[in-house]
Amino acid sequence: MTGMTTNALLLLMGVGVLYFGAEWLVRGATRLAGALGVSPMVIGLTVVSMGTSAPELVVCLVAALGGNSDLAMGNVMGSNLANIGLILGVTAMVRPLEVAGRVITREIPVMVAVTLLLFPLVWDGSLDRPDGLILLVVLALYLLFINRAAGEETDAVKGEFDVYDEKATPDAKTIAGSLALVLGGSIGLVLGGRAIVMSAEFIAASFGVPDLVIGLTLVAVGTSLPELATALVAAMRKEADIAVGNIIGSNVFNIAAILGITATVTPIRVVPNVVREELPAVLFLSLLAFPVTRSAHRVRRWEGAVLLAVYLALGAWLFRY
Repeated sequence: MTGMTTNALLLLMGVGVLYFGAEWLVRGATRLAGALGVSPMVIGLTVVSMGTSAPELVVCLVAALGGNSDLAMGNVMGSNLANIGLILGVTAMVRPLEVAGRVITREIPVMVAVTLLLFPLVWDGSLDRPDGLILLVVLALYLLFINRAAGEETDAVKGEFDVYDEKATPDAKTIAGSLALVLGGSIGLVLGGRAIVMSAEFIAASFGVPDLVIGLTLVAVGTSLPELATALVAAMRKEADIAVGNIIGSNVFNIAAILGITATVTPIRVVPNVVREELPAVLFLSLLAFPVTRSAHRVRRWEGAVLLAVYLALGAWLFRY
C-alpha cells in the first residue's frame, strides 16, 4: 500500500473518529448539563455548538503545537466558510429553513462583529497570547449574553430545544456515565485530530499544496461534518432554530473559543494571505447571511443554492495557488 493511500485512509479514519468523538462529547455534556439543571435551550445554544466545534479545536491545537500554524488558521477560516456556504446552503436545499427574528437582529450581527474583531488582532501577522485572551473574554461575554437572552424566548422557540432535555437526575451514576462519555469523546477527538493533521500534512507535501489551502478545504470540510449532521437532522425534524442557531453559534465559537484557546496555549503565525483573502472571504459570506435570512425570514431552496455556489466559487478562488 502506497504512502498516499495509507494517508488517505488515515484521513478518513480520523474524520470518522472525530465525528463519533464529538457525538459522545455532546451526548455526555448534554446529559451532564441537564442533570445540573441547565435549560434545554441554553444546552442547545452553548453545549451543542461548542461540542460540534470540538473537532476544529483539537485539530487547531495539534497543528499549532506541532508548528503548523497555517493548517490551524486555515481550518478555522475554512470551517466558517463551510458552515455558511456548504452546511446552511445544503440544509436549506434539503428543507427550506424558517429563521427567527432574533437570528437576524442578534446572532448574525454578533457573528459579523466577532469576525471583524479578528482583523486588528491578526494585522501584525500573529495571534499571540494577549490576542487569545481578548477572544476568550469575548467568548465569556457571548455565553453570558446567550444565557440571559434564552430566558426571553417564546415558548414555541424554547419547545424546539426540548430535544436536548435529557431529564437526567443528578445522581452519582448519571454524572459518572456522563463524564465517561465526555472523557471517551475527548480521547476520540484527540486521536482523530492527530490522524487528520498527520495525513493532511503528508498530502499537502505530496501535491505541493500549501498547508493553508489544505486546511481551508480538505480539513475544514472534514471537521465540519458534526455541524452538517446536526443541521440536517434538525432541519428534517422541522427545528429550524436549532439548525440555523448551531451554524451561526459554531462560527462564533470557531473564532472566539478555538482561536482564543489555541493562541493562549501557543502563539499562531498568520500569513498575509489570511488577512488579504481568507478572512475577507469569511466576512463576505457572513454578511451575505443577512439578506439571505432576512428575505421572508426563511432560507429558501434557491437561496441555499446561491450560498453553496458562492462557497464553491470562493473555494476555487482560494485554491488557485
